[in-house]
Amino acid sequence: MGIIAFLILGLIAGAIAKALLPGRQGGGWVITLVLGVVGALLGGFIGNAIFNVGLENFWSLQTWIVAILGSIVVLLVYGMITKRGARA
Repeated sequence: MGIIAFLILGLIAGAIAKALLPGRQGGGWVITLVLGVVGALLGGFIGNAIFNVGLENFWSLQTWIVAILGSIVVLLVYGMITKRGARA
């Protein structure tokens, strides 16, 4: 998958992850892009290590599921970090 396709995948996966998580997450579309790309990388790494499923084909359902799950994990961690910093 090319870099442009990977960035598009990350942006869409991040947006879907934000929509699926309850509550309000901070950050605009740039943060969504960054967290989505990081989440797609994380999901691809974990998916490849555990289930032998990676980010190979843009139109593969497995690619999207792995990227969205990775983005959800990254968004949850980001939310915990930013909420802790706001309280201090």
